[in-house]
Amino acid sequence: MLSASTEKTQIWDVVIIGGGVAGLYTALLAAESGKKILLLAKTGLDESNTEQAQGGIAASVSEQDTPRLHLLDTLSAGAGLCDYQAVRTLAEEGPAGIKSLIEMGVNFDKNNYGLALTKEGAHSKRRILHARGDATGKAIREALTARLHLFPNITVKTHTFVLDLIMTDFGCAGLYCLGQSGELVAIYAAHTVLASGGACNLFEITTNPSVATGDGIAMAWRAGVPVGDMEFVQFHPTALMLDGAPHFLISEAVRGEGAFLLNKNGERFMPLYHAQAELAPRDIVCRAMVAEMEKTGTKNLWLDVSPLADKDFPNRFPTIYQRCTEYGLSLPGDLIPVAPAAHYFMGGIITDINGNTGVPALFACGEASCTGVHGANRLASNSLLEALVFGRRIAQSIVMSNKKPVRVDASVPVLLPENTEAPAIIEELGKTMWRLVGLCREEKGLEKARVILDALTAKAPMGTYGDKTSMELTNMLTLAKLITQGALLRTESRGGHYRLDYPRSQRNQLGHWIFLRGQQTKFRAIQEGRL
Repeated sequence: MLSASTEKTQIWDVVIIGGGVAGLYTALLAAESGKKILLLAKTGLDESNTEQAQGGIAASVSEQDTPRLHLLDTLSAGAGLCDYQAVRTLAEEGPAGIKSLIEMGVNFDKNNYGLALTKEGAHSKRRILHARGDATGKAIREALTARLHLFPNITVKTHTFVLDLIMTDFGCAGLYCLGQSGELVAIYAAHTVLASGGACNLFEITTNPSVATGDGIAMAWRAGVPVGDMEFVQFHPTALMLDGAPHFLISEAVRGEGAFLLNKNGERFMPLYHAQAELAPRDIVCRAMVAEMEKTGTKNLWLDVSPLADKDFPNRFPTIYQRCTEYGLSLPGDLIPVAPAAHYFMGGIITDINGNTGVPALFACGEASCTGVHGANRLASNSLLEALVFGRRIAQSIVMSNKKPVRVDASVPVLLPENTEAPAIIEELGKTMWRLVGLCREEKGLEKARVILDALTAKAPMGTYGDKTSMELTNMLTLAKLITQGALLRTESRGGHYRLDYPRSQRNQLGHWIFLRGQQTKFRAIQEGRL
């Protein structure tokens, strides 16, 4: 057991958890105030969902597009659960975010007419900007990282695992983390920003990197911060499905440029399911693919990229081309074996349009947050834009604040010893979530999942562990239970949440399940607000 006298202590104006676009962008804008900022990443800055973002970033930057059209497309994809004010903020402030990125050194791809724009599922216009073909997230991350040296008041610490928030009667006072040598460190800050990413690594089959274990969402819930929309997980239709290969994302932009989905018989099937065919909302494409796989008894379908032969596929999609080539595929001639995979987490820490969590001095941004932008189903390529728009608003609040960091008397976590069974339990958790709480759900399976998760919890008692893997397991079990409970409570199908036993959407379910530790789950109608 560690006592307050043995912990290491640091004091900062701002501490930001997360090294993806949400954390980096917020840090760079907040740094203009001269405040001392600490940015923490649990691995390196090149390991986040930002790095994996291929298709691009959506914004109404062309003369043929408007923020209102972007707003309407987002609302339509969100299946009735979007927060109108949040979506309007995203659409209207999005172009300014793109301009800011360009000024920061992001070189978006261009053509003879200016910025090269592509189209993705459920978008009515070509509004997806991309960089280096299909390496948009990486290009943005590298440009933002390169600017860190301009601000000596930003300190970056990688390979630092955050354990829990330090809470007082007056709000959030900072956090506890494990330093690079495994020591317990108390970091006191006037402002704390959770930009720690999503949680799709809870599922066995996912496009996400191993770091996406929902740590920030779990620690917020433990601290009594409301989380919501936990049942809404977006599955991407086209992840690579080759034996021995990772479930590598095949960007939706490939279909946007003209690729087709084929079944076992080589037949194009999506026009039979939706008027937008391959560019229908992701939940519709995924369920259509599952139906086709069940009809033909196959574990995957095929993506035909031969229509892109005249578009210089290797240069338009260099990352996809290289990775597929590594695993023996010759593109654009060969068919790519694909199937759905867990991709994006719509739920998270509930915030308003300024990133406020309702707890003084605590903000959330990016995939860890639940701003209301995505509703029940995220519109493709809105995620990077969400990080920019609301990251800027958080930074503005921090810049205008005169709040000073204060060291407080807080209970020091008792660090439990490493749980050597953690890797095996994480593997079983992933299989359970994929099989019973995945793309298609039903009450019997969800109840079975609850029993299994309770059994896994008995093997890994909830607590604060002194090592990364065991603590990730605590966080993953926490969120797995919340996701399962949310899926049980929502007795309908809507967006990314599909119930076999309740296949239709219900008007009386136009609300949000909100979880608050220590209180009964509350169902609140949209008209009554989200907080």
